[in-house]
Amino acid sequence: MEESHLAAGSGYRGRVNFDAYARTAVDLVNAGLDDLAGLLALFADDELDYMREHVVEKDLATFRRAQRRLREVFEYGTAGRDADAVRELNALLEAFPVQPRISGHDASDWHMHVTSRGSSVSVEYLAGAVWGLAVWLCEYGSARFGICADERCGNVYLDTSSNNCRRFCSERCATRSHVAAHRARKRAVLNNLAPLGGVSPL
Repeated sequence: MEESHLAAGSGYRGRVNFDAYARTAVDLVNAGLDDLAGLLALFADDELDYMREHVVEKDLATFRRAQRRLREVFEYGTAGRDADAVRELNALLEAFPVQPRISGHDASDWHMHVTSRGSSVSVEYLAGAVWGLAVWLCEYGSARFGICADERCGNVYLDTSSNNCRRFCSERCATRSHVAAHRARKRAVLNNLAPLGGVSPL
């Protein structure tokens, strides 16, 4: 979902990649924010690396609160509570408003960012993440906000499947869940075959 801002008759090719912003929301919800090191790991992507040097301890509390609220958006989506997801995203958009800016070095690579270099890393990161997720909802609906069906995981994801049939955040979780289900069915069959008293047939 990439929105073009190409003006007619001009050479401007700037684009805002809302998918990328939405994925930062997913990364935040799935992040381990037990300490500052966990928060710093959130900025491993090359495009976010410049933020790392500006992260301070007080950002951690802001990210934790936003993480809980964004998870609620995904919970609302998977429960079919579209209006609640919209309400929470609107509240987050108000708390972390976007401030568009032109970025780049010269006329050959000018492009738009939906956030400005704000007063803190949390403000800049969260404005983009919330905006991206809000655009995603308007484009595809909150039913595309998924929570991994593997009960040992719980990570969230954006469902990009053609028929909205995705149930797991990754192939690893899907395989693990399918193997566990297969083993459970096999145990159930064996238990049903065992005679009373627990003595196995000869």
